[in-house]
Amino acid sequence: MDELYNLDHLNMSEEELFSMADRDELASERITAPRYSYWQSVFRVFFKKRINIIALGLLAVMLIFIYVYPLAIGYDAEVDPYVNLLDSSTKHLSPAAAFERFGFQLKWLLGAGASGESTFDAIWYGASISVSLALVCALINMTVGVIVGAIWGFSKRVDAFMTEVYNIIANVPYILLISVIVLIMSASFGAMVFALTVTGWIAIAYFIRTQVIIIRDREYNLASRCLGTPITRIAMKNILPFMTSVIVTLAATEIPSYISYEVFLSYIGMGLKDMSLGKLIEASQSAMVTPGWGFEFWSPVAVASIIAVVLYLVGQNLGDASDPRTHM
Repeated sequence: MDELYNLDHLNMSEEELFSMADRDELASERITAPRYSYWQSVFRVFFKKRINIIALGLLAVMLIFIYVYPLAIGYDAEVDPYVNLLDSSTKHLSPAAAFERFGFQLKWLLGAGASGESTFDAIWYGASISVSLALVCALINMTVGVIVGAIWGFSKRVDAFMTEVYNIIANVPYILLISVIVLIMSASFGAMVFALTVTGWIAIAYFIRTQVIIIRDREYNLASRCLGTPITRIAMKNILPFMTSVIVTLAATEIPSYISYEVFLSYIGMGLKDMSLGKLIEASQSAMVTPGWGFEFWSPVAVASIIAVVLYLVGQNLGDASDPRTHM
């Protein structure tokens, strides 16, 4: 034991052996964990999956064709569909027949329609109308629905009133309500936006209300209420930031649904007057069962389906990446 405490062989003084360690108060408070950035983590998780990169690239290509391509070729919806109207040899052409008739051009990639028009050009112009309608409706419904839902779930007085409103409106078939509004008003872009948003936000608000109720009585929210913080501020600052993934996921389902509504209403003859994707599908119904004319019908159907699926896939995976539990 004595040998253990005998440190003479180290040839060091007591000051060197038993010197006081430095104590830096600032250093003790310094956080050594890596800095966390929410959105940087979101995109890191999102781009980690190869399927998301492919879907995002496909979405970018489609957006270029939807919004840039019609402008680049100077597409005129009042003139271009009827340029070859008097030439019967240009009508109902398959892609191979269109290339043989007009030469190899991108616009004849999907053949020619009933008036000798380019199906390819018409589809992307129609897609710009359908996608724009979906984005505008989603922006309005999501904004109103999220704000109203946050207040609805946090205020018991608002909850009593809005629950009765929801019970009345939710029992009216949504597609029937849209159809009646479109019939009363002219089938214009603005009328369709109004029909899809006049009550479309209430289902979103009810969903947000349910999510808010789950977290409204947590300790930090109770403390804010005791300090006199307004309900709207608590809802906007304490609750909604924790629901980013829920809101993104909800938007991922809403945007494709509006494209589906527009296509369905136009298909049954109650949609837009403009040449949207639904209008193109409705106008080419007879081509579906006519041998050799199938491209006129299935091309807009395929494009509408691909746009809806890609939008949903990107939005759904972005919503999953927005969940902080996936950032570990």
